[in-house]
Amino acid sequence: MSTTSMSTKNRKKGSDYIVQGGILAAASILVRIIGLAYRIPVTRILGPVGNSYYSAAFEVYSMVLLISSFSLPLAVSKLVSARMAKGRVNSAHKIFRCTMVFALVSGSLGSLLIYFGAGFFSDVLVSTPESRLALQVLAPTILVVALMGCMRGYFQGLGSMVPTAVSQIVEQIVNAAVSIGAAWALFRYGAKLDAFFSTQTAAYAYGAAGSTLGTGAGALVGFLFLVFIMLAYRSVMKRRRRMDRGGEVESTKSIYYMLMLTILPVILSTAVYNLSGIIDQGIFKHLMAYQKYDSMKIDELWGIFSGEYKVLTNVPIAVASAMASSTIPVLTRARVNKDRREMRRKTENAVRFVMVICIPCAVGLSVLAAPILKLLFGAKEHIQTSASLLQMGTASVVLYGMSTLTNGILQGMDRMRLPVIHAAVSLVLHVGLLVLLLLAGKLNIYAVVWANIFFAFLMCVLNSRSIAKHMRYRQEIVRTFLIPLASSAVMGGAAYGVHLGLMTAVKNNTVATLAACACSVVVYAAALLLLKGLREEELLAFPKGRILVKIAKKLRLM
Repeated sequence: MSTTSMSTKNRKKGSDYIVQGGILAAASILVRIIGLAYRIPVTRILGPVGNSYYSAAFEVYSMVLLISSFSLPLAVSKLVSARMAKGRVNSAHKIFRCTMVFALVSGSLGSLLIYFGAGFFSDVLVSTPESRLALQVLAPTILVVALMGCMRGYFQGLGSMVPTAVSQIVEQIVNAAVSIGAAWALFRYGAKLDAFFSTQTAAYAYGAAGSTLGTGAGALVGFLFLVFIMLAYRSVMKRRRRMDRGGEVESTKSIYYMLMLTILPVILSTAVYNLSGIIDQGIFKHLMAYQKYDSMKIDELWGIFSGEYKVLTNVPIAVASAMASSTIPVLTRARVNKDRREMRRKTENAVRFVMVICIPCAVGLSVLAAPILKLLFGAKEHIQTSASLLQMGTASVVLYGMSTLTNGILQGMDRMRLPVIHAAVSLVLHVGLLVLLLLAGKLNIYAVVWANIFFAFLMCVLNSRSIAKHMRYRQEIVRTFLIPLASSAVMGGAAYGVHLGLMTAVKNNTVATLAACACSVVVYAAALLLLKGLREEELLAFPKGRILVKIAKKLRLM
């Protein structure tokens, strides 16, 4: 292979992280859209009560997953990218093999814990006994996700986000198909049991279990896809390993030591960061019961929050999560190479990318809250509650997006303990505020939204201060925050006007909402480019950037 062709190949593999982050972000958005699309029929099948059971099971599953294996992709990508930056291909490969063994053990233990501890978790931890069956169905998924996470982290450490992106899409498509079918079939079966035994909850419990069955099926197919890619990539890796000039391969003992040093802070920070979901659910249900609310009403309110509000707000937050995943290995390489300037540049671009996406999403969800909810979930009796939650909580889209990204930046800087400390402080204050708002303010489900906003805000402040201190970095304000905000305000006005005008003219919410959303995208993009929120070189870094630049120039937007 010639030097020129080799350099070209390396350039393609190590393409700018914004491109790689854009690929992963685009995949994450598509995954979230598929997730939103299938959650619509599932939500309609289960209703708010069934969604409450599903949410309870998923919160426990997510926490055990976080502790047992969720940190593995990040840890693997971080350790592998550091070795690849020095040309130590054999060490990188050995790290992958060791983490796969670790994943097998931790994933198996997590699966067994969920299966045999389902009764305790559902009865005591989340105060939702009806979620037990759904938890047991989810149990094997922990092992599959652990192994899949190692493989994704390996490819990310090599600088390629494509295998992760494609596997996520494949996983979600299977998840969607199985979830809808299984939820429908098992809900009907549970309804027959309710009729036979004169009960009220079997249909919801079995329906929730059916929905979780899709999670396991999707994870299994995604894992098998990555196995296929790994086998296809094996000859390439063997060739690269023969060319390794990185010296002696690290011992297995030292690899596991480094793995634990990397994993433990990530587990703690991620666990504490996500522990709020379980704590919120437990506190909300206990204190609402203390205030003499009916149990079905409590489950209905939580189902609205978890099945409608969180589903919608999580879509744009996925962008930040994807960008954080792609930023960590890049920052690790820059840190290993002691390139502080490059670290600051990558950080600035990552924050700007996330804000360009999250700010307009927050404004759009706020302006079109009720129309979007009616379009997706139908005109139900609780639509006003759902719309109020969404309008109130859209600030969390920006704040959670920023806090998720800054967590990843600190981890890429090797400041692993700081997100742990920040999350712990934020969680304690968050719990205090939640209890106060529930008991003194009597805000019921609205208290959870306000407490979540407060938590994300504290994380943003604490993380940003640490980044500024340790990187000697200060984020540019105008193009990062003010121009996207101004462009979003123009977009919000246009969206509201289009929706109002079409509702007056055709009186069809579907037509009016879809047209308003389409108009929003065009108006926001035009305003952002006219106000110089994105430069040509930045737009080129986006997926299909050349086409976007060509269109923008034709329309004289740049």
